[in-house]
Amino acid sequence: MVKSRRVQVLLILVVLSFLLTCFLPCSNDALVEEKPSPVHILILSSWRSGSSFTGQIFSQHPSVFYLMEPAWHVWVKMYQNSAEVLRMAVRDLVRSVFLCDMSVFDAYMSSQKKKSDLFQWESSRALCSPPACDLFSRSDIITAGNCRIICGEYPFSKVEEACKTYSHVVIKEVRFFDLKVLYPLLTDPSLNLKIIHLVRDPRAVFRSRENTAANLKRDSDIVVGSQGTKGEMGPYNTMEVICKSHAEIYKSGSQAIPSFLKDRYLLVRYEDIVRDPLARVSQMYRFAELHFTPELQKWVHNITHGKGQGAQAFEIGSRDALRVSQAWRKALPFEKIKKVQNLCKDAMDLLGYRLVQSEEEQKNMSLDLLFAQNSS
Repeated sequence: MVKSRRVQVLLILVVLSFLLTCFLPCSNDALVEEKPSPVHILILSSWRSGSSFTGQIFSQHPSVFYLMEPAWHVWVKMYQNSAEVLRMAVRDLVRSVFLCDMSVFDAYMSSQKKKSDLFQWESSRALCSPPACDLFSRSDIITAGNCRIICGEYPFSKVEEACKTYSHVVIKEVRFFDLKVLYPLLTDPSLNLKIIHLVRDPRAVFRSRENTAANLKRDSDIVVGSQGTKGEMGPYNTMEVICKSHAEIYKSGSQAIPSFLKDRYLLVRYEDIVRDPLARVSQMYRFAELHFTPELQKWVHNITHGKGQGAQAFEIGSRDALRVSQAWRKALPFEKIKKVQNLCKDAMDLLGYRLVQSEEEQKNMSLDLLFAQNSS
């Protein structure tokens, strides 16, 4: 009888041991929720197209880690080369940033770098709030000016640390001229990449570039070569390259060929954003899988319905965004408009921008006629 009970106890212990060995780890695994893969968004645009403003729409979202033009570091370090030569280095840097591997900047920055050595770091709310800076709340709307004063001395390691805590990584870039160079990123299983292609009326871009020509000279030299930027035709040569690139990117993205582009490309016109900010931001957020909070809705409305005239070219502040977007119609001579239209006609036709035929039409044509074709 005693022997029988011992056998029973031993059998029970064996069974319990087996259950503990095999099933308890499985139960623990089941209790741990699998962390969803980050969403990666590339805002693909060109200089003076409203891309800094659009970047801020994403930067201010509490779920987004945002960087503005990280490829600036590549172009500054390797400025003797052409945009075509640099495109692979730019792509590799962008991929590393999406994966929160900030060691990629070691090739372009000093070993003693701080967070504030990163180009336009203060335009990233994520670098102005925990864990990158402890003086603001993660849900705050943070201006670049306030961040610059308070958060600049944190170590560079905070950039990578912060990046890894967000569900969305968003990069704004103006240094890609061909969607095909991004195909390896779109097919990379470690990335969940979507493209927002932001365009603006070439006439408005040209006028804005004229006002900031000195700031853009190095970039223009890389785009068309230093000889190409000289003389009367210099600004037009750069615009021609920009317009052709937008047309080719749009054709590749809108046709969704190859198939991996399906549902991963969105064209947005800057003029449509400033005409109906809440609707367009809502569209972009849905595409990016982000919630449009009431706080952000209020911020978007206020920043696009101010009284400012956009005098500071590279600063984002409250302004009458619709009026500023149309300033070219009064400021740009019709002769220049005709030249831009001739160079950019194909892109304007594809993207839904109407040509103006006379100086009178330039001043008086309604916005509905200028942008009658809705690109969405």
